[in-house]
Amino acid sequence: MVNTSTPIKAESKNLNFYYSNGHLALKNVSMPIYENKITALIGPSGCGKSTFLRCFNRMHDLYPGNKYDGQIVMHPDNTNILADGVDPIEVRMRISMVFQKPNPFPKTIFENVAYGLRVRDEKNHRVVADKVEEALKGASLWNEVKDRLNDLAFNLSGGQQQRLCIARALATDPEIMLFDEPTSALDPIATANIEELMNELRGKLTILVVTHNMQQAARISDYTAYMYLGEMMEYGDTDTIFTRPVRKETEDYITGKFG
Repeated sequence: MVNTSTPIKAESKNLNFYYSNGHLALKNVSMPIYENKITALIGPSGCGKSTFLRCFNRMHDLYPGNKYDGQIVMHPDNTNILADGVDPIEVRMRISMVFQKPNPFPKTIFENVAYGLRVRDEKNHRVVADKVEEALKGASLWNEVKDRLNDLAFNLSGGQQQRLCIARALATDPEIMLFDEPTSALDPIATANIEELMNELRGKLTILVVTHNMQQAARISDYTAYMYLGEMMEYGDTDTIFTRPVRKETEDYITGKFG
């Protein structure tokens, strides 16, 4: 059962999404995202997981012709972030994203983390420096890079680069963080570090993560949603979804009989 006493941080309401070629990629998806919890999106490739995730920070706006229909409402202010007049840049400050492969900018470690603050036109160097340190500590990277902040970010290992991207996302004090298969390009040790970090971050913010790794979803998430062909097939607390799913399609996917 879903714990209805937990506050909802955001929710999709009858969300449809059309790519510019007219393809309907999401079909009437309604789902709550609970505050300070980790929600995992699972399902076979091409089922709409990443498409759904990228609606939350308006990434689809970057490509002309894409179309949203329905709502994504942020709480407690009840703002529909898909509404006309809502600035996508401000949405991306509230809802940060970490991608499948680490994507540091061709800048120093310091300037990578400071990027969002520069976009916000923060000119106070002390404020920027403090936020960069805070974000790097939040991403469990500060002790590894504090003496090399002016080094290029590309000099970091893959796992460090992914934590740097998490620090960059943290620097703007987001309310929600989106993770799109954040460990699929990492080795097992770096994967364990990122999972541990995500577990720590849920005390500060709300996390929505796409993963193909069933074991990872079971380990790290509080709630799980199974998607197939653009539809939300089943949603609930993770223990229930993995041990007592309601739908046979969900059980078949989780047990490896399908997908």
